Amino acid sequence: MDLLLIVLAAGFGAAAGLLLPRAVYRLAVEPDVPWRKECPAGHPLTGPAAGWLGAARCRPCTVAPQPQLPGSRDAGGYGVRPVTTATVTGGVCAALAAAAGTVPEVVVWVLLAPVVVLLALVDRAVHRLPDALTLPLSAAAAALLGVAALVPGAAGSWRSALLGGLTLGGAYFLLFLINPNGMGFGDVKLALALGVTLGWYGWGVLLLGAFAGFLYGAVYGLGLVLRGRAGRKTAMPFGPFMAAGALTGLLLGALAA
Repeated sequence: MDLLLIVLAAGFGAAAGLLLPRAVYRLAVEPDVPWRKECPAGHPLTGPAAGWLGAARCRPCTVAPQPQLPGSRDAGGYGVRPVTTATVTGGVCAALAAAAGTVPEVVVWVLLAPVVVLLALVDRAVHRLPDALTLPLSAAAAALLGVAALVPGAAGSWRSALLGGLTLGGAYFLLFLINPNGMGFGDVKLALALGVTLGWYGWGVLLLGAFAGFLYGAVYGLGLVLRGRAGRKTAMPFGPFMAAGALTGLLLGALAA
């Protein structure tokens, strides 16, 4: 059963990952700039989910490639390819399923993983975590884990999850107040969702996941400085490291549960 669960989770993650590039392309805009409604060649984006899912380029561009509009960028310009997103999202979902096993919350982890990957990719591209994803993600995590807590065999605590969200969100909010140039408010909102998921397995997992995110970010930043590609005040997206830290915490928490 565990092997079947891993295969199903990997398949779901890979299928979801294939559909992410268009969402990355549309959401990867600067603050106060409307989300993109046209492909890089200027064609209106239509299709699944009102044109939000699929490849960055529309079907006419795929069949007969056309020059990009001046100043436009496709998802590939941000290093986002369907094969890459499918591999990453499928791998994350498979790892979560393998660590958690046949427990109710594994469905929550697998369902939320593509959204977190999407957020990480958008933040990596434009240093922005859209409210349209972070706030619903927090609500969905809390609601779905509330349902999971009612199913026999759940390995975590819904009360602990809610407290974890408030704690991690509050900690990031404090950091934002102390240094708003170093911590974006989007990171605060993402911390709410990640805190809920990490808190499900208890305070130890919450602290581990939060610490891992800061550690990964510090190591990456130090590497850029040593290579001469960044300075002490160079801004970098923190969302991907928050997501990686949360994944680390969840995997270890699920294995220990």
